[in-house]
Amino acid sequence: MIKNILVLVLLLVFTACDEKPVKPNLDGKKLLESKCASCHNTNMPPLISDDELAPPIMAVSFHVHNFVTPSDESQRTSKAIEFVSDYVFNPSLEKSFCDKESLKRYGLMPSQKEKLTKDEAKAIASYMFKHYTQENLSSIQKKQAVYDALSDGQKIAIKNRCLGCHGVESKKVGPAFTDIAKKFTDNKEAMIKSIRSGSKGVWSNGAVMPPFEQLDDKELEILSEWILETSSLLDSKIP
Repeated sequence: MIKNILVLVLLLVFTACDEKPVKPNLDGKKLLESKCASCHNTNMPPLISDDELAPPIMAVSFHVHNFVTPSDESQRTSKAIEFVSDYVFNPSLEKSFCDKESLKRYGLMPSQKEKLTKDEAKAIASYMFKHYTQENLSSIQKKQAVYDALSDGQKIAIKNRCLGCHGVESKKVGPAFTDIAKKFTDNKEAMIKSIRSGSKGVWSNGAVMPPFEQLDDKELEILSEWILETSSLLDSKIP
């Protein structure tokens, strides 16, 4: 009996020693931002500057995806991931897809052997070719076009998350912008003061307005004018 128990214990010990460590769940996006963003711009569309150290990640992703040569077109993305996962450790002029002008401007990428693990490189490459796609770029550009068409007052309201508490015509946590406009129609300065310094006890439902001291005088003027103008435009549409 004792002999059987000892055998069982030994088996458990050796089994535990043979178990392979569980690989971490790597976040390609976070790794890209922490490991690559010091040289590569990660915005989409990219922000271009005269003193950039390396081509934007979007440009790299598009370029590699187009230039790899898979035997089967359905394997293009996996082939691109495989290429990047190897190239970051073993860069060379022979492997590079960069044109002569880009190589002259940026130089050959230094090896990342001391900065990345193989798993990290694969996680970054997988994220690159999942996120930096023509479809995602088109979607972002459409959203940007809609945002660019907004008035300056709307942009300030969105940037400062005003619409999280105020609807244009409906109450949320706080009163609707139309109600705010009616209350402050003849006293815009009081509205500006309420936005800048916050307020309490102004509305019957007990809503508390937190201060937005980060807004400068010009932004407060634009935002308050937008609130008043929006209310006027809505009223003019009522038959």
